[in-house]
Amino acid sequence: MLVMGDTLHSDFRHPRPDVRLHTILRLRWLAVLGQLTAIFVVAQGFDFEVPILACLTVIGLSAGLNLALQIAFAPTHRLDPVFAAALLAMNIIELAALLLLTGGLQNPFSFLFLAPVLISATALPTRYTIALGLLAATCATILGFFHMPLPWNGDEPLVLPPTYMIGVWLSIIMVLVVTSLYAFQVTEEARKLSDALAAAELILTREQHLTQIDGLAAAAAHELGTPLSTIVLISNELQKAAQSRSPDDPLIGDLTAIREQAMRCRDILAKITQLSSGGAPFDRMPLTSLIEEVVAPHREFGVAIHIRIAAGNPPEPVGLRNPAVLYGIGNIVENAVDFAGETVAVQAGWNSERVDIVISDDGPGIPPDLLKRIGEPYLSRRVGRDSRSDHRGLGLGVFIARTLLERTGAKVSFANRPFPNHGAVVTISWPRGRFETGISGPT
Repeated sequence: MLVMGDTLHSDFRHPRPDVRLHTILRLRWLAVLGQLTAIFVVAQGFDFEVPILACLTVIGLSAGLNLALQIAFAPTHRLDPVFAAALLAMNIIELAALLLLTGGLQNPFSFLFLAPVLISATALPTRYTIALGLLAATCATILGFFHMPLPWNGDEPLVLPPTYMIGVWLSIIMVLVVTSLYAFQVTEEARKLSDALAAAELILTREQHLTQIDGLAAAAAHELGTPLSTIVLISNELQKAAQSRSPDDPLIGDLTAIREQAMRCRDILAKITQLSSGGAPFDRMPLTSLIEEVVAPHREFGVAIHIRIAAGNPPEPVGLRNPAVLYGIGNIVENAVDFAGETVAVQAGWNSERVDIVISDDGPGIPPDLLKRIGEPYLSRRVGRDSRSDHRGLGLGVFIARTLLERTGAKVSFANRPFPNHGAVVTISWPRGRFETGISGPT
């Protein structure tokens, strides 16, 4: 049994949101302020010779672009990824121009090439991050050969050994690659986790909404009972009046049909009221009934499902009919059926302290490289063998199931059956008190 029994399609994953222009402009204004401060400190504080006019021209062009963008667009305007990447590329080019005037890679500020690429790695598609990384690496390479002397005191300009400059160049390239990859991976995992948690909330909300239909049906049955009783009473009186006038009156048959159908409606509403009288959606149900309700929808797919109950000395635990528990266990059973060879076993047991459910199958089992990562969102290996699984596995199903179950106090663990047997084993265990009270919250 693999993490492929998902109920959501791949189009649930949302693309990265567009970057706000205000965010990019704040970073650009911060760069302008930092560049002006650096030039002032170097020229006035250290009394180094700096091509101030040329540097101010570059900074002035950057500030002018910022002003133009602020005038043309609202602060909340969102940039298409290509335009955001273009602004970040201009940041790289402006920095390269300033470094060209102030020592190239000898300038300690050359590591600021990392900033635009890092921003892109956290906010833009991968192709733009790669393009910006290549642009930054190209600028760093050019600056290694062509640049004006580093501002320095003394008659002779500071000249660093070529070996040292090669090391600086390599360190910039490595920082660009490693840091950007790390930022991209962290951001992508956070985005996936956010989407998966949203999916879990959506599933739970849908399950709770469906269970609330019982309550609405009970209210409708109560409200409809009075008019139906009136219809039955009037049709009965009309039938008696018609029979007293003429036993062969054709209206008698129609009145009889009306009365019978009204009585039928009353019987149906009475059944609905009885089904909803337990306080749905929080009906209390024994553990064995819960398991049977979860397993029942999966018995018609060619896989034998065996239920084994290992009753303990205390009475059978009775918990709330929690949609999170029903969905979580149901998804794991669905996975087991999807990847089982011939049989799935659902074992339940309890004692005075714990309630345990163990779901196992005779399928291929969980690959060793996925075993420790099982339950992560978007973790998938292949499509289920069953024809019902016509969608790609996202790893969301098991993630959602595990999240919902753990909210009810359960501990969910995954393992493979010991050799020579094969197949996966999922163990779900609650403290008995949490199972019976059904209180959801952090575990």
